[in-house]
Amino acid sequence: MSGSHDPSSPTRRAFLQRTTTTAAAAAGVFSVLSRAARADAAAPLKLGLVGCGRRGTGAVMNALDADPNVTLVAMGDLFPDQMAKAREKFAARADRVKVTDETCFTGFDAGAKVAACDVDVVMLCDPPGFRPAHFQAAVEAGRHVFMEKPGAVCPAGVRSVLATAALADQKGLCVVAGTQRRHQKPYQEVIKRIQDGAVGDIVSASCYWIGDFDYYPAVLRQDGWSDVEAQIRNWNYHAWLSGDHIVEQHLHNIDVIHWVLGQNPVKCLGMGGRQQRTGPEFGHIFDHFAVEFEYSGGVLVQSLCRQMKGTENRVNEHVVGTRGTAVPGNSIRGGKKPYTFRGDASDPYVQEHADLYAAIRSGIRINEAHALAHSTLAAVMGRMSAYTGQTVTWDFALNQSTLDLMPKNLAFGDLPQAPMAMPGVTPLV
Repeated sequence: MSGSHDPSSPTRRAFLQRTTTTAAAAAGVFSVLSRAARADAAAPLKLGLVGCGRRGTGAVMNALDADPNVTLVAMGDLFPDQMAKAREKFAARADRVKVTDETCFTGFDAGAKVAACDVDVVMLCDPPGFRPAHFQAAVEAGRHVFMEKPGAVCPAGVRSVLATAALADQKGLCVVAGTQRRHQKPYQEVIKRIQDGAVGDIVSASCYWIGDFDYYPAVLRQDGWSDVEAQIRNWNYHAWLSGDHIVEQHLHNIDVIHWVLGQNPVKCLGMGGRQQRTGPEFGHIFDHFAVEFEYSGGVLVQSLCRQMKGTENRVNEHVVGTRGTAVPGNSIRGGKKPYTFRGDASDPYVQEHADLYAAIRSGIRINEAHALAHSTLAAVMGRMSAYTGQTVTWDFALNQSTLDLMPKNLAFGDLPQAPMAMPGVTPLV
């Protein structure tokens, strides 16, 4: 049975209904945010950060820029040196960063300790492999959540995120994900027009993240590091931590296609490999993927991602309809009403935090964890197919796959590096 018809997987109508509800809530959030900006004072909110690396510290800066009435009061990271660097970076914002030695935590339980602090929002910016567990801890503690993408790295992790997302709904908590294009006005305007029929019925689409890997320098192993520490410090290059770059990075573009189509893929067939990044410092992940996703009605989506030096770059999405074409985030060509966005586009990395805080204060409940989990699973399916050489269905990935990449009883010790996947040899589980 195909995933689009499985009872546990949303139908197109149900998915669109949820998408429409989320979009309506987002529109309400923008209105609330406008009113909040004019108010003399807004309810203060306290933030706790999990993951004090480059993205975590950057997200805190975005959060502080988004709202004058939020302060950072707790921090957690696996490594003490990362914590020290982050605190040094935040020294310039001492008026808004109120962490103390007693509210800074290190170790594998740092995420749970931050969630247990007196905070309103937990920010999850740690390597994605840890995200399902930290999301669960935050929601169980009754905290609103900002969670970076992706939501997980394997089917087991996605199922955990979906379960926690449902718990967040029950508790009336807000969750905003780091899929910032959903908070970006050009994307919102163009995709609304696509969904209103501006290009007719969608017949195909494509999405790309083709670029370099300078943003992800390999972290070389140092004397005294265990296998686990070496892999976590070099987390981009190990699938149990990053999901591979199709999940960690290309998820942005796959999420846009999910948003446009309003449904999950039925199945996918992918391929890939590694040609440039062959040294041991690059772990075992691929440096290129090509995946064909099939959606209900026979709609095919081409997904291409690559991290190689000296190659042409392309980072965007393209939609083909019966009456025209569209580039989400930019323009619509053909059809009755061609359109190019020319309005004000605020920084989406700041806007996503502003929308979260406005929703919390207003009582408008937004929960992007469901959409993030679905997009994450699609990206995971693409990796699974490319690694194994087999077609992967949505139903199999969501309901049958036993793949769980998170090591059990994790501690600083031995952990052999996973072998590089070999299509036709690596099993589909």
